[in-house]
Amino acid sequence: MNALLRTEKLNRAFGSLVVTSDVDLEILPGERHALIGPNGAGKTSFVNQLGGQLQPSSGRILFKGEDIAGLAPEAICRRGIARTFQKNNLFRGLSVRENVRLAVQAHRGNIYQALRSIQADRGLWERADELLASVGLHGDAERKVSELSYGEQRQLEIAIALASEPELLLLDEPTSGMSPSETDGMIALVRGLPKSLALLMIEHDMKVVFSLADRITVLYYGAVLASGTPTEIQASARVREVYLGEAH
Repeated sequence: MNALLRTEKLNRAFGSLVVTSDVDLEILPGERHALIGPNGAGKTSFVNQLGGQLQPSSGRILFKGEDIAGLAPEAICRRGIARTFQKNNLFRGLSVRENVRLAVQAHRGNIYQALRSIQADRGLWERADELLASVGLHGDAERKVSELSYGEQRQLEIAIALASEPELLLLDEPTSGMSPSETDGMIALVRGLPKSLALLMIEHDMKVVFSLADRITVLYYGAVLASGTPTEIQASARVREVYLGEAH
């Protein structure tokens, strides 16, 4: 099977500080791939390069065979890559449903269109409702974002990301700061996403990683330390030494 996304010798440095070093990583269509490693290993810097928030110093990012390295985030999103962030950027004064409707409207290219047909407008709301149902928030549609719990806000972020109909979803620490029950809910949500959707998630909680990942890549000082199945990663003495033996 051809890779959906592949990085080749991806490097990023800030002066003498190297945050990603010759990173080769491959994600297959529909694969759940976890990116783990100690704090400061370069995980977020790597994902920022995939999403266009950070330009690589060198190397290639091939998505469906096209080199997207250095493209703007909007261009990368249009090609089929969406992401969530550690810190959300939601419209807290608007309703849950309005937040998702705006994302659907932006994806369909009419975010600034003042005059829309009633039918087109109805289609936006219907799609927003479908997305909310997919993340378990349909019953919260009319609540303001500011009234949601932290875990519910993370669910909403995923609905917004899905509005762009991506083929690859980048999740940056989706369970960070969650209670155990919220974490269990997020595991169930991610597990229930369409099998056609590939995922790359940064995650520190090993329960989440080993519950969801088909493959795991370990970054260490910006470089790939190991990559393989959960069983292979658990069996790696080097990974246990530098990461899995730590308290997380």
